[in-house]
Amino acid sequence: MAKKDDLKNKDIAELTEELRATKHEALNLRFRNATGQLEHTHEIKQARRRIARINTLIREREIAAAEAES
Repeated sequence: MAKKDDLKNKDIAELTEELRATKHEALNLRFRNATGQLEHTHEIKQARRRIARINTLIREREIAAAEAES
């Protein structure tokens, strides 16, 4: 799992790929939790926060690009 500073250094394409991977990880965590195989349920919360963090960074970059065009 990358640190917050590592995410800020990535471009939108890399962030999108990271978002896809993190969503897949969250899905697997939910399945493992439903079947009782997940020992550390806080991992679900961490994955959700990471998804939100990545979405925020993507949106910030989109807004900055739109303002640069204007």
